[in-house]
Formats: sequence, C-alpha cells, structure tokens
Amino acid sequence: MDKVRLGRTGLVVTRMGWGGIPIQRVGEQEAVSVIRAVVDMGVDLLDTARAYTDSEHKIGLALREVERPVVLSSKSQIRTAKIYDDVHESLKQLQVAKVHIYHLHNISKQEEYEQVMAPGGGYEGLQRARDEGLIDHIAISSHSLDVLERVVGEGHFDVIMACYSFLEPDAAKKVFPLARAKDIGVLTMKALSGGVIEEAGPALRYVFAEEGIVPIPGSETLERARENWKIFMEGGALTERDKERIEAIRKEFDRVFCRRCDYCQPCSEKISIQFLIGLKSTIKRFGNQVQELKWMKEMIEKARNCSECGECMTRCPYQLPIPDLIKKNLAWYDSLMNQ
Repeated sequence: MDKVRLGRTGLVVTRMGWGGIPIQRVGEQEAVSVIRAVVDMGVDLLDTARAYTDSEHKIGLALREVERPVVLSSKSQIRTAKIYDDVHESLKQLQVAKVHIYHLHNISKQEEYEQVMAPGGGYEGLQRARDEGLIDHIAISSHSLDVLERVVGEGHFDVIMACYSFLEPDAAKKVFPLARAKDIGVLTMKALSGGVIEEAGPALRYVFAEEGIVPIPGSETLERARENWKIFMEGGALTERDKERIEAIRKEFDRVFCRRCDYCQPCSEKISIQFLIGLKSTIKRFGNQVQELKWMKEMIEKARNCSECGECMTRCPYQLPIPDLIKKNLAWYDSLMNQ
C-alpha cells in the first residue's frame, strides 16, 4: 500500500486520508459504518474540526469499534490561547486522550496569521496543549497560498493543509516545494473543489499524481468511500479521457469558480465574497446542519446588502462577475429554503 512520511512529524500514513465534513449530513449509525469501512480498507488518517458540527462526536463513536490505530487530525477556529479549551473539547468528543495533529483552522488572511502568532494567540494555546501531551503536532490550514508561503517560510508548524485540485492547482508550484524543503507535512483538502467537481476519477487521479502529499477526500456513504478507495488502489496516471474531462471542466468553471484568493476584498458592505460565491458547495457539504449554524445565516443575510458597486470586479484577477454570482446564489438559497 502506498504510504508517505508526513514531514518532520515522522508519522507514516496511507497516501489517502479521509475528511470528516460529509458525515455531518448523515445519522450516527451510517456515519459510524462509513468510518469503520474506510479504516478497514486501509485509511489511517482521519481529519475533522470543531466547526464541523457533530463530526468529531461521530468519529468518537466509530473509534470505539475500530481496532486498527489511526492518526487523528482536528482543528479549531479560536484565534486566541483559549484554543486550549477547544482541544479539551475535541478530546472529549473524539473519546481519546490525545489528538496527533491539531490545526489553527482556516487562517486565510495575513492579519489572522499575525493574531494567532502574537502573545496570547492560538499558537501559544496549542503549544501549551502540546507541552501537556494533549496533542503531538501543531498544524495550520489555510485557503490562501500567500499566507501558506509565509507560514512555511517562518517554519513554526509541523503540518500544513492547503486546497489542491485541478481547479486550484497552484499550491503544487507555490507551496509544496517550499514545504518539502523544510520537511513540513502536507495534507490537502478540496480534491473535488468542495463538491464542484462531480467526477471523482479524474479529480482524485490528478491529486494522487502529486508526490509527498496526503489528500483527504471525505465520504458520507459506503458507495462513495469504496469508489474513492478503488481509485486510489488502482493508481495509474491520468488517462486521455481524464485529461479531456479536466480541460472541459476547467473551461466550464473558468468564469464562475472562486479560487478564494480574496483579492476582491475589502467589500464596502463587509460581505464575505468567497463564501457567497461558493455558497452552493458549502450548503451541499454541511447539509441540513446549515439551519443550525448562526454564523452562516448571518453571512448570507449580510450579502443581501450588496450594492452592486462593482469595486470587487476591478480587483478580481479571474474577472468573475461577482455581484451577479452573489445575486444568483442568494436566489438559489431562498428557493432551497422555501421548498
């Protein structure tokens, strides 16, 4: 089985991990069945987060029925040293004494990075947790390659997590070589760009072709879990059909897919543009749990203040019609909620 050393952590894991976002959409019994199945297949790194509603809890239930050792990765969005308390909550939900890899979650702006690295920041809280043996390795996840370049350059983290797919390929040139040079482990998310890409074969073969990284595609059904594992085990280079499909999908999403660079910001109405453009994908991933997420509903309501001033479009390097995309996604959301 294809294994990889996760940088200076010394952890050696199967080159396909598993992401815990999708199991938010299913009940406990089905989630436990899926987790047990992926571990039985040979996956030995499970990733989740405090922000993924009941994902940690469901993984904790599954771990009581799993005999094989697994590497656990979780995250917290707390930016201060109080993240230490979230580590304890993760341990409680996962029903374990230790989490191997713990991330500062979605640090995607330079000011956020500076906040977590300052005295009293999140990094300090995770150092405390590490010193007490509650976690083994401090990590960071980000949707910004600019932030990750700085993170890797400064070298404080053992593991990073970056977006990587054929719709978001730039990390392979900008970040991965730097991480290898510093012996920093690399996990990659969004192999299917948050559900935008529907064909798993081309998408997964594309990310598996990059050596030394551990993609973590999630699955909420046994069928999808088995499909992902089959693609991984078969290995092989991209086929000619894969290349044709990749090119076609890239063209299809060229003017509508947000790469999360945030160059469009700041918005005069304080709208989270990347969130609104990716709204369909986010709701697809969170499922019915969206009704319980106050922060998500607040961001959606704030987007209704869009004045269509067009300033964001002048800054977007991909020339996306941002106000139109926001308007369409709000209409789609309202239609969905009124069903």
